[in-house]
Amino acid sequence: MYDYDVIVIGAGPGGYPAAIRAAQLGKKTAIIEKEAFGGTCLNWGCIPTKTLIASAERYHHAKTSKDFGVTSNGVSFDYSRMIGRKAEIVKKLSSGVRMLLKSNGVEIFEGMARFESAERISVSQPDGSRRWLSAASIIIAAGSDSAMPGFLPKSSRVLESRAFLDLTELPKNLLVLGGGVIGCEFACMAAALGSKVTVVEMLEDIVMILDADVRRVLRKRMEEMGVKLLTGAPLTDIAADKNKVTGRFKDQTLSGDVLLVAVGRKPNTATLDLDRAGIKTDTRGTIPVDNQGRTNIPSVFAIGDLVSGSIQLAHAATQQGIAAAEAASGLRSKVEPICPSCIFTSPEIGLAGLSEAHAAAKRIQIKTALFPFSALGKAMAAGETDGFVKWIADHETGQLLGAQAVGCHATELIAEAALAIRNELTIDEVAHTIHSHPTMSEAWMEAAHAFHGNCIHLPKRAAR
Repeated sequence: MYDYDVIVIGAGPGGYPAAIRAAQLGKKTAIIEKEAFGGTCLNWGCIPTKTLIASAERYHHAKTSKDFGVTSNGVSFDYSRMIGRKAEIVKKLSSGVRMLLKSNGVEIFEGMARFESAERISVSQPDGSRRWLSAASIIIAAGSDSAMPGFLPKSSRVLESRAFLDLTELPKNLLVLGGGVIGCEFACMAAALGSKVTVVEMLEDIVMILDADVRRVLRKRMEEMGVKLLTGAPLTDIAADKNKVTGRFKDQTLSGDVLLVAVGRKPNTATLDLDRAGIKTDTRGTIPVDNQGRTNIPSVFAIGDLVSGSIQLAHAATQQGIAAAEAASGLRSKVEPICPSCIFTSPEIGLAGLSEAHAAAKRIQIKTALFPFSALGKAMAAGETDGFVKWIADHETGQLLGAQAVGCHATELIAEAALAIRNELTIDEVAHTIHSHPTMSEAWMEAAHAFHGNCIHLPKRAAR
């Protein structure tokens, strides 16, 4: 006999929904968390960063409201108070996760989990004691940590994103190592609050997962905010002392109060002793799984950041966790293939499905159509005319394959595109769906009409 039907390791955005779903399906369920309920997303990622970004946006709008007929004198900000508000929101949401688990009858264990076998887990608890638990199915949802390359100096001025979020004073001069999603989000937030920000990215451009036209909009806005973007070479000769951090980019010497390291994440698999359960990993330490999240051991599932090739997003982990819990309960669930991504830079970015580059790599003949916010009434009224929405569709059939949006509310707008792509709608079906006016979302309808050169509010050249 097993102690539980399902044990979940990790109470992040993948783990706690998995545990709740298993309990909803009548399974006796336990969850093990080593640190903070809600995981990285809630405690040191999505929620705290977006809370600070919201504060930065309020400050920016207050400073730039003159064109709207609103005069604000003596606008200032208190960064320590912003940090305090962030902490309050995180605490409330983390407590909410505990409440949800308990209300669904999930038994909670705090401590470090490790495999003893494919069906048995030991938990090193905070008081030094150890518990042994067994289950018919185990779901690994241990997440990931920020990667800190070994060549970086050990210094209180060299920080990964989690440590940066604990600062009570915003650096006046910030160096960012890495021009990906995390680096650019922090750069935009700091720049909006008046920091001098320099981003160094080894690749040829920032946020290379995006299509080139989207990157151009982002890059232009960031540079207008005063962010210095240095791409195409590494940051070398990095050194830190008690006053500053320095480094070299090509022939330039750079210095800052703090170096924020945003060069990716590493899976939390090292302490799990996966080999004791016979669970295979790849060269990066991530775990290969099938479309239900099942590992090479049929009774063990893995979800989220530590899965091979997984998109490292909280909502992706949530859906994977639900699918794994249902599969462990005997249902024929599988991981959804279409997962939208949201980037909370200035301006915001949303993407779903295939990019133009991915379509080209797959040799898919596509046609794209976009609609710029500069031609949209609601965007003009809101003073947010930078950016556009873009459809990527099959050249012959018009089936929607991908979409990208950059601009005001792009992270909200992308949900419509994801729904359309997942349900294999065509460009014509979107074009013929009435969208409310004046809204930002009607840009999707306008772009769909532009696909055939029939957009009322654009010259025909907008389709290509």
